[in-house]
Amino acid sequence: MSTTATLQGKRALVTGASGALGSAIARRLAADGAHLVLHANARLDTVQQLAEEIRAGGGQAEACAFDLSSDQACAEACTTLLQGGALQIIVNNAGVHDDAVFPGMRADQWHRVIDVSLNGFFRVTQPLLLPMLRTRWGRIINISSVTALAGNRGQVNYAAAKGAINSATKSLALEVASRGVTVNAIAPGIITSPMAASSFDDATIKRMVPVQRAGTPEEVAALAGFLAGPTASYITGQVISINGGLY
Repeated sequence: MSTTATLQGKRALVTGASGALGSAIARRLAADGAHLVLHANARLDTVQQLAEEIRAGGGQAEACAFDLSSDQACAEACTTLLQGGALQIIVNNAGVHDDAVFPGMRADQWHRVIDVSLNGFFRVTQPLLLPMLRTRWGRIINISSVTALAGNRGQVNYAAAKGAINSATKSLALEVASRGVTVNAIAPGIITSPMAASSFDDATIKRMVPVQRAGTPEEVAALAGFLAGPTASYITGQVISINGGLY
């Protein structure tokens, strides 16, 4: 694995690393020299395979699985992770969709999306933050969505969760800036993935997106890699869109 080693010695947690976007971000951070902790909610075998791939390429990675909707599971997992030292990079990528128009949205659809996407951010970041602050260097990167900025029919729950993440990003950035920790959010638009393929055909994407194509997970990962690196130390509290001019 070729690497610039800009993140050598840094431990990085990527939640939701079993998906297309999370795995691309994990590969990028590993290529930059970070020691990856790859999280999955249930698909432990998928992140174990990714960890093996990274190690085979000369990188450092380990895998874990825990339920982001459980206070106890997250607390136990974070305690275990901290036994290996502070995590100085946290990428809160995990999230779920459960779409329905608002008049027909069930309570469980609302609560599940909020619980994983928003409460999961709290359950992971809060217990890992103080050890990060003690090192006086850290990067928190929250994966948001264009939906939080522009809205989308059928996704009031998802927009609410990601909109709250954007606001939390700005507030937390103010709290930790003096300790060498930056907090930013990335708001992707239509990114190539099985989920996007089921929602948008090529003609629709060409019509909607000014650059006339979907983005790639690697393009989002490149932005995450930059924000995680040393040259992004003066960027904090920002919600950065990557959407081909969609919004």
